[in-house]
Amino acid sequence: MNKTSRKYIILRASILGLTVIAIAFFITRNLYHRVEVKKDALHRIRERGYLIALTDRNTLNYFIYKGEAMGYQLSLLGSFAKHLGVPLRIIASNDISKLEYYLHNNAADLMALNLPISREGKKFVRFSEPFGETRLVLVQRNGQGSGKEVPEPVKTLKDFPPDTVHVCQNFAMEAQYHAFIKKTGKHAVLKEETGISEEQLIRQVSEGLIRFAICQENVAMVYHRFYRNLDISVLAFPLFSYGWGMGLASDSLRTEVDAWLKEMKASRDFKQTYLAYFDNQRIARFMQSDYFSVNGNKLSPFDGIIREQSKQVMWDWRLVASLIYEESNFQQGLVSSRSASGLMQLMPETAEKFGIDSTATPARQIAGGVKYLKYLDRQLPDEITSPVERIYFVLASYNVGIGKVMAAREKAEKFGKDKNRWNGNVDYYLLRRSKKDPVGKTDSIDSYPVDYKTEGFVDDIVGRYFHYKNLIR
Repeated sequence: MNKTSRKYIILRASILGLTVIAIAFFITRNLYHRVEVKKDALHRIRERGYLIALTDRNTLNYFIYKGEAMGYQLSLLGSFAKHLGVPLRIIASNDISKLEYYLHNNAADLMALNLPISREGKKFVRFSEPFGETRLVLVQRNGQGSGKEVPEPVKTLKDFPPDTVHVCQNFAMEAQYHAFIKKTGKHAVLKEETGISEEQLIRQVSEGLIRFAICQENVAMVYHRFYRNLDISVLAFPLFSYGWGMGLASDSLRTEVDAWLKEMKASRDFKQTYLAYFDNQRIARFMQSDYFSVNGNKLSPFDGIIREQSKQVMWDWRLVASLIYEESNFQQGLVSSRSASGLMQLMPETAEKFGIDSTATPARQIAGGVKYLKYLDRQLPDEITSPVERIYFVLASYNVGIGKVMAAREKAEKFGKDKNRWNGNVDYYLLRRSKKDPVGKTDSIDSYPVDYKTEGFVDDIVGRYFHYKNLIR
């Protein structure tokens, strides 16, 4: 074989080798790309095990009243999380730029606000299908009941004086704001406020701290019932649609949200949820209550006692408060059909063991209940090392008894689950136990129907605790 032939063979082999490498590279890249595509927002939610939503804190969307988490957006989010079959976690802030940052960095799945669906907004988020319509109105004082010299309210935007108009910073509202300025003959000077809600702007107008604000009409109408010295008759921008916002790469989540919204909007529940907040006379009463999170940081008359006693078990006081709400709604004198009594609904034998009787004060009831929590924690094996997991096991034991929880641990281990983890492990077997055979010899769901008294107890307390952490300091 001459040199020329040898070089030709080597060259051909080299080309063939490079071709194989290139094909392998493209196949690998495509496979990798397909895996990454699957791991979009909806996939992350399933993998994580819960939905993270963003919303703001105010009297309409997200608040706590007498220990109960409430709100229009919270109600919708709860329905959507139930549709997905996962728990809900919320990050709340009145700074929309902060919420946008969380969304873009995949720290949350969706932004649950009444976001105007606009061309400018589409640069930042993918909008859901619209689920409502509203307009923008000029909020100003009408002079009633003020006792002070108040300028005559503006009748039309053409008559708008050279003055400042306060608005909430909102990336999706730029077009509406600029259209308003143009209609005033450019007399209005727009001041975008960061970290403030429309409710706060409306209150500032009512108190005379600012003269003008622009807010969504359906929001302004709610607060107009409470702040009677306001005029909201001047239209600042005509009808527009609003929806939720998701990350720009959240196609599957948006598809799921839209499918859910289509079904939801056709139901009576959707309209009733809207009316429960936007056409509810009780909202004015909420705003006058000491136990309303928008006004302050009180959950109940017993907050001070709960704060102090929670130190004994080294729990966040709001977690103990959530347990008390679950048991008694902070109401004294309750006695259950099984004779559990008091704020913490202790059974007679447990109450006696920890020095509680029918004459016990709320302070003694809470102290006794916390001692019981501490006692349950000491009964748990040291191998449950995670503080969070120990809390789950203590709460479950508080509800059904330490014996049943320990039996469920045995059953979980028997069927290859982690007996030191609650969610998806021990809780599964506690809900599917048999009274005759608490450990059980089978993993059949049919043989061990769900115990409705236990299901959701721990999740409800923990979920409420996260709401308390968001809204109560």
